[in-house]
Amino acid sequence: MYRKYIKRGTDFCLALAGLLITFPLLLIVALLLIVVTGKSPFFLQPRPGKNEKIFRVIKFKTMTDKTDKWGNLLPDSARLTKVGCFIRKTSLDEIPQLINVLIGDMSLIGPRPLLVRYLPYYRERERLRHSVRPGITGWAQVGGRNRLGWDERLEKDIWYVEHLSFGLDVKIVGLTIKKILKKEGVVVDAHSVMKDLDEERKGYEFAG
Repeated sequence: MYRKYIKRGTDFCLALAGLLITFPLLLIVALLLIVVTGKSPFFLQPRPGKNEKIFRVIKFKTMTDKTDKWGNLLPDSARLTKVGCFIRKTSLDEIPQLINVLIGDMSLIGPRPLLVRYLPYYRERERLRHSVRPGITGWAQVGGRNRLGWDERLEKDIWYVEHLSFGLDVKIVGLTIKKILKKEGVVVDAHSVMKDLDEERKGYEFAG
C-alpha cells in the first residue's frame, strides 16, 4: 500500500516543503555559481528513471566546461571549482533535484539515477532498479556511497526495491542526514575511486 499509494504523495508534500524552506539557500548558491562560472548555475543531464524512461536530472553545476586544445572536456578534477568542491562536500548540489521529485521524475528515496549510457551494461536482475522511481538518496548511498564497487552498489539497489517500505525509507532518511553532517562516504571526484560502469564492464554481454 505504501509503495503504490502513499510514497508518491509523501514525496510531493515533502519536496514542496523542502523547496519552500531552502529557497533562500538555493538563491544564494545559484547567484554564487553565476558569479563564479558566468553561466547557468544548473546542470541538466538525461538519466533513466522508472521503467527506464529518460528524464533530465537537475543539479547545481559544480564544474566548468573547460576543454583541451582538441575540444575535449578536461578531467573532472581539472574542471571542479573551489565553490563546486564545497557544494559537493556539503551535498548542496543535490537540492535542486527536489524539483524532479515534485514533478514526478524522482522520489526522495530510491536507487540513484545513473547515466543513460550504462543501460546496456546492467545484468537482467540489476534492471529491477528501474522498476521504481530513482531517488535523491538511497540504500546504496547510506551503505557506502561511491566507495562501493559496482556489483555491491547495484545489489543494494535491488535489495531496496525488494524490501521497499515506509520504515526502510525513514531509516534511509535518518542515515542520510547523519552522513551529510559527518561528511561520511563523500567522494568529490567519483573517478578517483571507481571506474564508470561501462568502462568496467566493457566487452561483457548482458541480457537486455
